[in-house]
Amino acid sequence: MTTPTTPQISPEEAVRRIAQAREALVGEVHKAIIGQDEMIEQMLICLFARGHCLTIGVPGLAKTLTVSTLSQALHLKFARIQFTPDLMPSDITGTEIIDQDPAGGQRSFRFVRGPVFCNILLADEINRTPPKTQAALLQAMQEREITIAGNTYPLAPPFFVMATQNPIEQEGTYPLPEAQLDRFMLSINIGYPTRAEEREIVVATTQTARPEVRPVLHGQDVLWAQELVRQVPASRHVVDYAVDLARATRPKEPPSPDFVKNWLAWGAGPRAAQFMVLGAKARAILHGRFAVSADDIRAMAYPVLRHRLFTNFNADAEGIDVDQVIEKILQTVAEPNYGESLPTKSSDTVRQPLPPPPGG
Repeated sequence: MTTPTTPQISPEEAVRRIAQAREALVGEVHKAIIGQDEMIEQMLICLFARGHCLTIGVPGLAKTLTVSTLSQALHLKFARIQFTPDLMPSDITGTEIIDQDPAGGQRSFRFVRGPVFCNILLADEINRTPPKTQAALLQAMQEREITIAGNTYPLAPPFFVMATQNPIEQEGTYPLPEAQLDRFMLSINIGYPTRAEEREIVVATTQTARPEVRPVLHGQDVLWAQELVRQVPASRHVVDYAVDLARATRPKEPPSPDFVKNWLAWGAGPRAAQFMVLGAKARAILHGRFAVSADDIRAMAYPVLRHRLFTNFNADAEGIDVDQVIEKILQTVAEPNYGESLPTKSSDTVRQPLPPPPGG
């Protein structure tokens, strides 16, 4: 798909095209994936917000198939790494090998790129490899580049990492350090399908027909959408609401409620509020709105905070999990209201318009 050279479009038209593209993307993904609407939406939010996501679910819930199907619908290069205890950092980033010139016999180093040089990377069972290898992804996720033997190699944008964890088998796993968990914008819990969905899955996967996924957007379209997310206005009360929610999770801070002090050992850092606002902006444009609401912040609270809060013994003894703590925080922290907003002017324009999806 070639981006047209129209000079400028209004925010309303830009958002309309994004919402239209979202519907087409979801339709293409659903050719291969049955159900899992929440996972698909949160993955799109994370991608358009230029983040990375961590998915947690039992095997067989189509995590790998979803991200590979999404890469086809976006016409992006996809790579998968199966994390194992013997995986080395060079298996992710690449390594230098010695080349010898057949004519002159001279030797030189040549860098062979690893699977991290892609647009969408699936890090499967990331907690099954030692921390040294896990750390090989840190620079790639944060800086969008890797350094090998003193040489820095940029990763082609867009670059999106989806990592998976298996919550069943704990033996032989290496828990992700807090610093690496914090690099993931969202943590997505994936549940079992309904009975009707599971029946449809069985029927669809036990026959010879295979769905054909067509590309809806290209890499340049995704980059433009990521820039558009940063232009979405968020009013003061919406930003303050995200900040108040993040600060309420810290048991040693004065604003935190008593139940937080009783149930949490550690709370969320500043990235939580940043990602809540960014995720809310992406969610708004995906739903056809060029402004963020408090509902968008509340919708992002669970996936943003879930992996940044750590319960203590009291919570474990009472059977309280992180999602229950987040629910209580949302019920407790009041939404600020200063009577202000950041209206979108119809005269505002957005550069480099996104081409409409096929048939749109």
